[in-house]
Amino acid sequence: MLQQIRYGIFIATLICSAFTQIAFAQSSYPNKAIRLVVPFPAGGATDNIARPLQLELLATDKWNVVIDNKPGAGGNIGAEVVAKALPDGYTWLMASVGTHGINLPLYTQGGGKLPFDPIKDFTPITLVAELPNVLILNLDFAKRNNINSVNDLIAYARANPGKVNMASSGNGTSIHMAGELFKSMTKTYMVHLPYRGSPPAITDLMAGNVDIMFDNLPSAINYIKAGRLKALAVTSAKRSPAFPDLPTIAEAAKLPGYEATSWFGIVAPANLPPEILKQTSTTLMKAINSPSVREKYLAMGAEPVGNTPVQFATFIKNEIAKWTKVVKDSGAKVD
Repeated sequence: MLQQIRYGIFIATLICSAFTQIAFAQSSYPNKAIRLVVPFPAGGATDNIARPLQLELLATDKWNVVIDNKPGAGGNIGAEVVAKALPDGYTWLMASVGTHGINLPLYTQGGGKLPFDPIKDFTPITLVAELPNVLILNLDFAKRNNINSVNDLIAYARANPGKVNMASSGNGTSIHMAGELFKSMTKTYMVHLPYRGSPPAITDLMAGNVDIMFDNLPSAINYIKAGRLKALAVTSAKRSPAFPDLPTIAEAAKLPGYEATSWFGIVAPANLPPEILKQTSTTLMKAINSPSVREKYLAMGAEPVGNTPVQFATFIKNEIAKWTKVVKDSGAKVD
């Protein structure tokens, strides 16, 4: 009996010690570097959105954020890494409309399966920014075929089915789906060529190895301004302040309802402790709305957001529902 009592006291002591250590870890959080997984290459829109946020956090004494680019499979490789990480607050994902909106219906419609659940396997923290995509063309392709407007491109694609190559940053990205939605609504057929991120796709686009792309505005904006790519329209419902003279695809081609925008947000593994979630959410919202980050986002054509974990969770569920319909209606598939 005495031995059982001693054993019980020993177990209770271990449990109390464990809870004390967890409580201490949460109260002193963060006390080491935080890994921010960006599931696309450096230089792409996802990375461009992550960098100003990282710099703003590094300017504090407490938040040491290190970016880890893990591209591949339309963002799924990096997302899976975070989904399987410990929920201790030291691993974040720069989620996107691809990883947490498009990929679930796109990869599962043919009987496939994602290596993670975008809702069950993550703790939403905050929506960071939203931005339009932009329809860009190789200069020689546009000049050679006299394409100066969205309607010119539609006419050429209809007259030459399968002869237009459409690059994307990967299967399931908003860049891919913007093109699939365009093809579906204009009844055109263009060959989709997925890359491992925007930078290699844009390199091939400028070289003439592919013809067109619906790229995220931040990763294309400097090439457009330098005259190295031809921009025809943005994919958002409204014109972008970064290019106020550039029409939307909906207005340029008389395609009401056409809209395919991108967004980026921070998520952590599921079951993030409430106290850590609260600290992280408060800190990130403050950083997103700082003058420095806002200025950098607006300059690249992105709109800073910053919302609560509950609001972001609802947003993700709505995005999955929205893109499930688009994937079904367009017949999009993984190439």
